[in-house]
Amino acid sequence: MGKAGLEDEEEEVARRRRRSIDWAVYVILRLVVCLVQALPVWLALAAAEGIAWLLYHTVPSRRRIAQANVAAAFPDWSPARQQRVVLGMYRHFVRAVVEGLFLSRKLHLHTWRAYLDIRQASQLPEVLLDARPVLLVTGHFGNWEVGGYVPALLGFQTYAIARVLDNPYLDRLVRRLRQSSGQTLIAKKDDFERLTAVLASGGKVATLADQDAGPRGVFVPFFGRAASTHKAVALMALEFDALIVVLGMPRIPRSSRRFAPPPPGSEEICYAVEIEEVIEPRDYAGLPNAVVRITERYTAALERLIRRHPQQYFWVHRRWKHQPRSSAVRQAA
Repeated sequence: MGKAGLEDEEEEVARRRRRSIDWAVYVILRLVVCLVQALPVWLALAAAEGIAWLLYHTVPSRRRIAQANVAAAFPDWSPARQQRVVLGMYRHFVRAVVEGLFLSRKLHLHTWRAYLDIRQASQLPEVLLDARPVLLVTGHFGNWEVGGYVPALLGFQTYAIARVLDNPYLDRLVRRLRQSSGQTLIAKKDDFERLTAVLASGGKVATLADQDAGPRGVFVPFFGRAASTHKAVALMALEFDALIVVLGMPRIPRSSRRFAPPPPGSEEICYAVEIEEVIEPRDYAGLPNAVVRITERYTAALERLIRRHPQQYFWVHRRWKHQPRSSAVRQAA
């Protein structure tokens, strides 16, 4: 057998090994999902508290990133207060993941008022009824998966931009869970033509817009520091004349609820749906710095949401990983 044949055989062995590992990971996670969904909600959320404590204490690398980010975002806060935010973040997001496994059972046309408080009850349907395309922009804040349910509960078809997972079995599972909300997922990298077709036809598209965009992103202020931010939201809004709706889904105390009481055992699932700002791209059409100004504006709106609920932001992201050269610093100032 020649060298090329040996290399082909080695590649095939490596592919089979990857498929076996991917399948094993999928089976384990599928069993975990089934186990969690079989539990009463209150018991699953109690287990989430323990998992959050375990992650906080056993993954120091991620904890240190979160601590550094919180300290930089809130330099005037005491170390103890900053630490409470980090621990609260772990508790919130593990709970949010667990709650996400129950949302498809809990959120329906006749039950959503027991779990959701749509603060702008008239503004959101009005925006979604607009014949123009709409970009629903949020970040890794609150329970962003709730945002996929809200338009469907109000009778609207929406799409969400999502990254395809490397594990194909796990990707199918996650897509099935996420699309159970009524939204349709569009692959972040491979479905550009589909995305443009949706926007061109007046579709409503949700996206997360708070991750580091690398050295080629547009640098705008975020918690007092220049942060590399993707240009895509601003570019799509300008090209397709799409309204930008910045919104968040923070967890709120049930005492602030105004609607129906929940079924027994589900009292802890309670979120608000808050529109922070609606941005009209026509206000920036023709301006040479339109992309920067739109990006600054929606990033500032996300920051306001996070400042009201700092424990509900995913501080473990390396949001400020890339820093600008001096010219880009002046651009973001």
